[in-house]
Amino acid sequence: MQMSVSFILPRWPAPPPVRTVSTTRAGGVSRPPFDTFNLAMHVGDVAEDVRQNRARLREEARLPAEPRWLRQVHGTTVVDVASATDAPEADGSVAERPGAVCAVLTADCLPVLLCDRRGTVVAALHAGWRGLAAGIIEAGMARMQRPPQEIIVWLGPAIGPDAFEVGEEVRDAFMTHDDGAQRCFRANGDGRWRADLYALAARRLSALGVEDVYGGGYCTLSERRNFFSYRRDDRCGRMASLIWLEQKR
Repeated sequence: MQMSVSFILPRWPAPPPVRTVSTTRAGGVSRPPFDTFNLAMHVGDVAEDVRQNRARLREEARLPAEPRWLRQVHGTTVVDVASATDAPEADGSVAERPGAVCAVLTADCLPVLLCDRRGTVVAALHAGWRGLAAGIIEAGMARMQRPPQEIIVWLGPAIGPDAFEVGEEVRDAFMTHDDGAQRCFRANGDGRWRADLYALAARRLSALGVEDVYGGGYCTLSERRNFFSYRRDDRCGRMASLIWLEQKR
């Protein structure tokens, strides 16, 4: 018996035109180790299973169009969904056109959804530690072209601060640009650290002047029933976090 699709609906004060949804691993047709609602084509899953899952996503989330899927590379490129073709190599997308769906795929990395208070622009960013340190949030904000005080942000499911163990090089990558980033790391012995992706993203946003940040509090690694985790399982599926502007009727 097939499980029903399980969505996370962000709790944040987005204006009426903005629609958002974040998926879990439940409700699809993919077989282990991609069970069951894998939405990524690049992880080794059966392509037809992924197509069925994407069709279910579009139907049950009532998407106005097929999402503009990206070839994510842990970089800082952000594309405009309206002008992008095929699957662009990028780690973020923006949309001002109603009905264009921004999406990012994750399985430990941090999905960041953004909109402005008037509901005229949205963005979805894939923020692993490399992209976050390199400036994916700054790149996304630049493409949105709105004052920071007009931006609202939701942080989706990512690996939690008690589970994300990193080396000295990760801590150094953040502290090179922000000494205060040390507050987002806890020593774990032998030169290892526990990193808080949520706090690191919030610091980046605050430095840009964005204070209205919601979400966080998930842990993809420890919440096995709900989420895929690359660090936990290596071969696994991917969840999607999506945002779009509703079309006028």
